[in-house]
Amino acid sequence: MKFICSLLATVIVVFGADIVFSGPALTIYNQNFAVVRDNLVLNLQKGANDINFNDITSHLEPDSVIIRDPSGKYRLTILEQNYRSDPVSQELLLSLFEGKTIDFLYRTPDEERIISGKIIRSGYVPHQAGLRQYGQDYRERQMAYTRGAQGQPIIEVNTKLQFSLPGIPLFPSLTNEAILKPTLNWKLESENSGKIDAEICYVTGGMGWEADYNLVAPEKEDVLDMIGWITMDNQSGKNFNEAKIKLMAGDVKKIQAQDRDRIAYRESGMGGGTSIPPPVSEKTFDEYHLYTLNRIVTLRDRETKQVEFIRAAGIVSKRMYVYDGVQIDYNRYSHRGGSVIMEGEYGVQSNPKIWVMREFVNSQKNGLGIPLPKGRMRFYRRDTDGQLEFTGENVLDHTPRDEMVRVYTGNAFDLKGERRRVQFNVDSSRKWIDESFEIKVRNHKKETAEIVVVEHLYRWVNWEITSKSNTYLKTDAQTIEFRVQAEPDTEKVITYTVHYTW
Repeated sequence: MKFICSLLATVIVVFGADIVFSGPALTIYNQNFAVVRDNLVLNLQKGANDINFNDITSHLEPDSVIIRDPSGKYRLTILEQNYRSDPVSQELLLSLFEGKTIDFLYRTPDEERIISGKIIRSGYVPHQAGLRQYGQDYRERQMAYTRGAQGQPIIEVNTKLQFSLPGIPLFPSLTNEAILKPTLNWKLESENSGKIDAEICYVTGGMGWEADYNLVAPEKEDVLDMIGWITMDNQSGKNFNEAKIKLMAGDVKKIQAQDRDRIAYRESGMGGGTSIPPPVSEKTFDEYHLYTLNRIVTLRDRETKQVEFIRAAGIVSKRMYVYDGVQIDYNRYSHRGGSVIMEGEYGVQSNPKIWVMREFVNSQKNGLGIPLPKGRMRFYRRDTDGQLEFTGENVLDHTPRDEMVRVYTGNAFDLKGERRRVQFNVDSSRKWIDESFEIKVRNHKKETAEIVVVEHLYRWVNWEITSKSNTYLKTDAQTIEFRVQAEPDTEKVITYTVHYTW
């Protein structure tokens, strides 16, 4: 995703130029990357300017970096950009002093003295990014070049070679080759001297966000209250102080290295009776949805931060019971190809569990009406003593406004299902199959339960129901549903026959 810019400029040291910064801005995607952006003022000299930008994230994508004058008044020519991601370490410093003699502090419980030693080989293996990127052949050649000696330096002490450090290395002052942080360096050509309001942006990994929803039902009814949280995670190696943050929701195409119009707030919500501005606003952006935090936020490295983004009450919902009795082991049949449709044992395994589903419409009339980003949805119910009890959770996919939300929350304790095939006939020469099933659902609850019985017509796409005990609804090309009302302590039986042709 080369076109995405990000910026996060905080400390830039410029030789021959002065820089003034404004606050950073972030757009975090729910696919574990971010766009970081900032405005900065460059006081450039005419000609070439060397700029070191050393307060970037540890997961910057260097080929995504853009520096420009957004006003278009000044032309900035980047003659060269260099990215270094090997911050100083003991092993790196040893490599910088290969062939030179340095002091080592030798310590024992009884003595402490300085030993001079010449660094013959540091044992430092550079090019870790190359080892990941260029494949096995490059890896083998690189490791052969270093003799597989990562962590095994060779030091000459008193004309003798040893495969270990004689003590704690005491290095001279840092050279220009050493860096303390990942660093970008530009050679930037300016036609004139002067001040330029520039913009820097780049893409970085190590950041992500997700949504979480907590829904509470009262003791008896199925009217829900909802609080939605946005959870931001920063593992980028960089603090973002007083940043403007946006969150992008959607399935944005991003190549991986390994291969409404506002928030609905109700004065009758769970938090009290006063109306306050929403902490997050939402809008459509291209083919996705963009959520903006309406206040400046500090997001520190290795910090997880949560912000409330939706609060709604009085959501009318419905509890559903679904019996999807077929249980096919696709691994068992995957190697048999198309002939599997004529095997009698195919699809006769039965699942006895009846699912508990919760559904509601994501509409403004129902107290919502905001595009809901993908996230975990937890359900609670109040007990008679007022205490909240957890009743299930699942992951909600990206859901537009006015769409039905349907979430599986667990299996019913007092409802059971049974699916049995009672007839199977196949005529391969005339290319037809007849198959009959008997489905039983039993209700051990104290109240009537409506159970949706789902049947998958998995043998072939051309089918016809030739007999049935109950009316059915065709929900897609190879799925039908029966709805039955099961009174307390009763059993309901559904039978049907399907005729396949090909």
